[in-house]
Amino acid sequence: MSTRMQPLAVLTEESERTRGEDAQDTNVQAGKAVASSVRTTLGPRGMDKMLVDSGGDVVITNDGATILGEMDIEHPAAQMIVEVAESQEESVGDGTTTAAVLTGELLSEAESLFDDGLHPTVVAEGYSRAAELAHDAIDAQADSVEIDDELLQSVAESSMTGKGTGDVTADRLAGLVVDAVQRVRAANDEFDADDIKTHTQTGASSSATDLLEGVVIDTERAADGMPTAVSDASVAVIDVELDLREGEVDAEYAISSVDQLEAAVAAEDDELREYASTLSDAGADVVFSTDSISDRVASYLAREDIVAFEDIDDDDARTVARATGASRLGRLEELEASDLGSVDSVSIETYGEDELTVIEGGSESTAATLLVRGSTDHVLDELSRAIDDAINATTVALESGVVPGAGGTEIAISDAIRSAAAGIEGRQQLAVESFADAVDAVPRTLAQNTGMDPIDAVVDLRSTFEDQDCAGLVATEQTGEVANPLTAGIVDPAGVKHEAITAATEATTMIVRIDDVISSE
Repeated sequence: MSTRMQPLAVLTEESERTRGEDAQDTNVQAGKAVASSVRTTLGPRGMDKMLVDSGGDVVITNDGATILGEMDIEHPAAQMIVEVAESQEESVGDGTTTAAVLTGELLSEAESLFDDGLHPTVVAEGYSRAAELAHDAIDAQADSVEIDDELLQSVAESSMTGKGTGDVTADRLAGLVVDAVQRVRAANDEFDADDIKTHTQTGASSSATDLLEGVVIDTERAADGMPTAVSDASVAVIDVELDLREGEVDAEYAISSVDQLEAAVAAEDDELREYASTLSDAGADVVFSTDSISDRVASYLAREDIVAFEDIDDDDARTVARATGASRLGRLEELEASDLGSVDSVSIETYGEDELTVIEGGSESTAATLLVRGSTDHVLDELSRAIDDAINATTVALESGVVPGAGGTEIAISDAIRSAAAGIEGRQQLAVESFADAVDAVPRTLAQNTGMDPIDAVVDLRSTFEDQDCAGLVATEQTGEVANPLTAGIVDPAGVKHEAITAATEATTMIVRIDDVISSE
């Protein structure tokens, strides 16, 4: 005799579940929608997006990572596209829009493959195989191009093109970026892009942006009577509060006469004077403190012709110490002349109503600072993002080599994948070929954003590539044309292409393998 089992409730009534083809379709559509939101920003003629949050704050940009990061996205599959852009930004600092567009196209191709009856696992395996072929094609392109300063300038300029810098300004800014990178490389055995700082300041056009061999800190003097400029200065960096010491226990003192009051005041005064004397005796001309400096101590320091800065943040203190060779101290009593660093100059520069401290020519200087100027905050924000991208792109180019830009590398990738696909047996071949079609979406989007017919442009691009082994879509004054991107000075870091392929492939294969979505309130 059998007993019929009662239905077992595993999920709560508030839970929602989407299975099978419905789950796949929902995830693919969500990913495609997010990717399409940044498609029109790709390339030199890409358009900007205005993002307005609930508080009314406005961001105007065509940077893919910034756009996706500012969007309020709830769908989990769509959030994976955001993570692709974030991963691209964190790893190589550029190519975020390319990575997002490529992910969307891979999902779109996967959707067609599902309709043809391919299993998601076959699609994922085919994509992974195609990605390996893509990496080989990128390496082959990189091996054919030698790097020099002129090429680095092209890398920096290409990364900034279309980001509100303007053609003339982009050329000058790219030169400043390359100079900054080369200065830091020359001063370090191991290059660190973090040694290149950017500081933004409104009140002038972007053409006023300048490169300083040193550090810029947004801080003011502790007292107006202190010097505004010091040459050949000795620098102390301390983590000490220059004020009256407080006891570990609360205590009260009864003062019954004027003499006792004067003695107490004199004792306090001696303690505060001692700070200034200790710094002066050690030979300090400039003091940077991460803690506060009382007004009385500041006045005593001013009398000793010492310029002091208080409450600077830890990153600035670390940068100053590194640039000047100073030792950071937690106790002023331990200060010795050997703990001081040295710089060619410390000066207070006024920009509008703001004062900036400029430290140049440190004895151990490994830092360079780009003082970025802009007429408005919105312009300045976008310009700063463009320069950060250029710094990262130049750095990655030095590490990984460069490849043709303007869609030239993508055409080489798709050509290599299609050539290899003929030797792949089974249904994986279809997925590999679809990967090549997805890669073609990058030059197709570039053509569309430049005003060219996307289909005709890609056909001409393939034909020219087969004849010359190097071709791209180069923007002209009116629209665009198929030409040699290397001759036009349009190049990209190979590492950016590698990361875009990797991030897009991993995200897509993860999404297409999902066949069950369970959500609970």
